[in-house]
Amino acid sequence: MTSYRHADINGQRVFYRDAGPADAPVLVLLHGFPTSSHMFRELIPALADRYRVIAPDHIGFGHSSAPSADEFDYTFDALTDITLALLDQLGVREHALYIQDYGAPIGLKIASRHPERVTAIITQSGNAYTEGFTPFWEPLFAYATNPGPDTEPAVRALLTSDATRWQYTHGVKDPSRISPDTWTHDQALLDRPGNAEVQLALFRDYRHNLDAYPAFQQYFRDTQVPLLVVWGRHDEIFGPDGARAFRRDLPDAEIHLLDTGHFALEDSLDTIAGYIRGFLGRVLNQ
Repeated sequence: MTSYRHADINGQRVFYRDAGPADAPVLVLLHGFPTSSHMFRELIPALADRYRVIAPDHIGFGHSSAPSADEFDYTFDALTDITLALLDQLGVREHALYIQDYGAPIGLKIASRHPERVTAIITQSGNAYTEGFTPFWEPLFAYATNPGPDTEPAVRALLTSDATRWQYTHGVKDPSRISPDTWTHDQALLDRPGNAEVQLALFRDYRHNLDAYPAFQQYFRDTQVPLLVVWGRHDEIFGPDGARAFRRDLPDAEIHLLDTGHFALEDSLDTIAGYIRGFLGRVLNQ
């Protein structure tokens, strides 16, 4: 059974899902934009017989606190600090990471700061190389570089219901397999008063994650951390070249390009769960 908990971290209330044996190896699931730990609702029970699975909502997302952009410093460094503090409070030292989209810079900042903690990494459209960026990012980087009335409308369009639905359905072979509950759930949270300003602050900060890419890549080279890549071949947000690029620094990386889009778990859950169980079973000697 999954438990739904909150922890008070640095003055914020952090929601997290927690399942599996307390003494089992830990897997931390870090979600992307515009969703929450809700994206892992079906993956968690598929893994929790063998692993303790912890999936937090980032501040500003899901059921975690969502202070205004004036009350909280919405940067990826701040979200990383919150995640690290949560793991410390839970007594979690060694753990594997599952990173997706926004979860990638957060997870990789954790890993590069504390390589001794991270036993393995699974990335689902979790980018660490410039090769992964597609034309989708052009308006975002234009806004981050020069925020103002000329660049803001294009990124505000990414907060609309049409854009949220597109994130789930683009690149998917059979859209009828994607539950409308996904984008409806996410959009309801995006539409909360003040949340647009939260997302705009993170859009502006995102480009600074690229400054950390050399450190991430050095971490890969230094540690040869076991890496599993499960990535939508048709993802138009982080393209498959971003998946292949990991082999540059991690030649033993296990890479699977799946016939799907950005939110691959929605129509490839069984395939991905199978890859994870095999991968972690080998690298953690389970």
